[in-house]
Amino acid sequence: MKLSFVITNYKTPELLKLCLKSIKENVGLDYSIVVADGETEGEYAADLKGIMPGLRYLPFRKNVGFPVLANAGIERLKKENSLGDFVLTMNSDMIIPKGEVEKMVAYLEQNERIGALGPQLLYFSKKPQNSCFRFYRPSTIVYRRTFFGRTPWGKKELNRFLMNDCDKEKPQPVDWVMGSAIFIRKEVLERVGLMDEKRFFMYFEDVDWCRRFWEAGYQVVFYPLAKLYHYHGSQSKKKGLIDIFFNKYTWIHIKSAFRYFRKWGLKNPKFKNQNLK
Repeated sequence: MKLSFVITNYKTPELLKLCLKSIKENVGLDYSIVVADGETEGEYAADLKGIMPGLRYLPFRKNVGFPVLANAGIERLKKENSLGDFVLTMNSDMIIPKGEVEKMVAYLEQNERIGALGPQLLYFSKKPQNSCFRFYRPSTIVYRRTFFGRTPWGKKELNRFLMNDCDKEKPQPVDWVMGSAIFIRKEVLERVGLMDEKRFFMYFEDVDWCRRFWEAGYQVVFYPLAKLYHYHGSQSKKKGLIDIFFNKYTWIHIKSAFRYFRKWGLKNPKFKNQNLK
């Protein structure tokens, strides 16, 4: 099997159906596909299999967190010996245009040192989203969550984090790519392992995973020549200082940051980049 889709869903069944339809209509490669569904409400498995007859469906009655869903989907395909050479883990709020997945598979086949690859994510207005980043510093969290981000030093740090000094029209190695859509090479996945579901419930699991790819000697690459549409309703987006105290997703993000820095320390690494084809 050339390709596998591992789709995570949380209370967005209509977006999930649109996602599956886009795969069915626009992906020309042979693939296996699994949906891991968190805190499942209602019975719509038959509807999903009506759209995608070969789909595997994994319902969870509780909100188990993004890493658990993604890992469970991968493990299900591995158990059935149907995990593809390339694995696209993605959220269900994604629409795949025709030919974009094939671009990423071809690029991965040309560059064997790439362990993880992220496409350019777009809003449905076609405006680009920030989907590649440099590693966090502790100060990054403060500047993103408070008015200090509007200060000169805050703006400087956020520009660093968001890679605003780079040409984002070109493929390039980056520290990490957004976990909403990450292409993983199967043989590399077997070496690096699954997402760290013990430490991370939501947020920073993608940062941690990408860092582990780099630590294992593989590149993480942003590939803007392939573009996917992403609904991206950010639940932790700040709404002012009061949001720090009352938005539970903000607290989850901050807790995940503490766990990340406890695991890796405060100093960011520098990895040797290799040329891309």
